[in-house]
This record gives sequence, structure tokens and C-alpha cells, in this order.
Amino acid sequence: MPPDPIACPVCLAPSARPLLEVDGRDYWACPECEARFLNPSHHPTRDAEHAQYMLHDNDEADIGYRRFLSRLAEPLLERLPPGASGLDYGCGPGPALAAMLREAGRGVALYDPLFRPEASVLAQSYDFVTCTEVAEHFHTPAAEFKRLRALVRPGGWLAIMTCFQTDDSRFANWHYRHDITHVVFYRDTTFRHLAENWGWRCEVPVKDVVLMQRPGHAP
Repeated sequence: MPPDPIACPVCLAPSARPLLEVDGRDYWACPECEARFLNPSHHPTRDAEHAQYMLHDNDEADIGYRRFLSRLAEPLLERLPPGASGLDYGCGPGPALAAMLREAGRGVALYDPLFRPEASVLAQSYDFVTCTEVAEHFHTPAAEFKRLRALVRPGGWLAIMTCFQTDDSRFANWHYRHDITHVVFYRDTTFRHLAENWGWRCEVPVKDVVLMQRPGHAP
């Protein structure tokens, strides 16, 4: 007998069902927002996450890494006025995106729960909030997105980069799944679903990048 549906941690719909078990871990799928996620009982510990993050070599001067981040930076900058101020949420130990945006004349504050846990920056609001290669790590994505939305001023942008999941038949062997810190996986339709529920505008300028605009006008 299949297990009962559970609540999706992304959209909170109470209808997520098992997707598959692989490497001793259970993955679930939400039919509402189309997110796929790891059973919370299999989430890594904070220490295990930190150890994995320290294996990443995200040097802010690395040309290849900057080219990768430009897929989000370029379309975002096209939508930002000069002098806009933002927050790089989940900036990690090497905040390359923030450096790129500052070089383009935008102010950027930094926050990361492990590497830059300055709570004061979360008490402010911004013209834009970036979240690059971070959303897949969220253990409680609905709560995280609620926080991110509150940080964006009317008319501002929430810019997210994460590798979109597209094919369940390839999920077990998908490289993105193999990172133990990746616990939730999104499709472009996931973000469109969220934006519709929030009443926000949603654009997908390139694969794996979503720009979501809060309604209203900046004061």
C-alpha cells in the first residue's frame, strides 16, 4: 500500500507523493508546483553541509565562475536602475556575484547562514535580492521564500539561479542530485506556480534562472 501524501515543502500543497528511492534516500514529487524533494528525515546535518560547502572553489576572481554567474547578473542588471541596492542571500565564502553587481554600480549587502550570518541585513528591504545556487539547499523552502519575499521592496526583483529539474526518468543519475546538500529541486513551472500564488511577475530569461518581480512601485 503506498504511503499517504505529505505536504510539499515548497508550495505546502498536501498532495506530494513518492517519486523514487535511490541511494537509500526517498524522494517525493508535488503534483501542484512540480517540485521534487528529499524526505526531510534524510536531510544532511549542518556540519555535513558545511564540510561539503568547503569543497567548493567559488573564487570571486575566477573568470569561469563569473561567466557562469553572468547568466543571472546580465538579465538582472538590465532590469535594475543605476544605484539600486540589493542583498546577496546565501552568498557563501566567496561572494563573486556581489562583486560583479558592485562593479556595475549597484550596492550589495551580504548574508549567509554559515559564512556571513549578520541578522541585521535581514531587517532591511532591497531593490533586489539574489539567490544563486542556494534554493536547492533549503530545508524549509516555503519559509525561506516567505523571508525572501519580505526582503524585496515593491517593484523590486527576486533573482534565483538553480539547475532546473526536467526529467524524472533521469533523476536517479542526475549530477545535481548527487550533491548531498541538494534537497529540493525545482522546475521553471515551480517558480511560475509560486509567482502566480504570490501575485508576482515571473520571467525565465535563460534556463536555470528565474526573475520574479514584486508588484508595485519603488517609493
